[in-house]
Amino acid sequence: MTAPDSFPSTALPRDAGGGEAASGSRVAPNFITEIMERDLASGKYPQIVTRFPPEPNGYMHLGHAFACSLDFGTALDFGGRCHLRMDDTNPEAESMEFAEGLMRDVRWLGWEWGDHLYFASDYYERYYEYAEELIRRGLAYVDSVSQEEMSRLRG
Repeated sequence: MTAPDSFPSTALPRDAGGGEAASGSRVAPNFITEIMERDLASGKYPQIVTRFPPEPNGYMHLGHAFACSLDFGTALDFGGRCHLRMDDTNPEAESMEFAEGLMRDVRWLGWEWGDHLYFASDYYERYYEYAEELIRRGLAYVDSVSQEEMSRLRG
């Protein structure tokens, strides 16, 4: 994973006290980074792996750019890696045009995912097999309630 060579000082996150983020950090300390630090220090996990999971149903927007920088920046701060995983779970609204646009824009922001590009749809068969196994074990069930009944039950 690579990161932008440099950020203007105004682009660096600020801590809760209004000062600069830790020297060299791209993500301000927070409760999640504190947990990550403890887990790494204790040996619970050998490495931090994050993921940026955009849904390829449109072009990158400001929310994507923020999440992308947070996900890749956190991995970079902790010496880990970030996976780019297209959350292509709605084939009617998604396209390779949007997936390619998102990849181009992530690179334009200065991030690289190496060999770690994934598509959620590549794992549908495996997820289906997991669901069948959970049903066999009595840990899940198939709900046959109609959409109208489901809406009514929600309140």
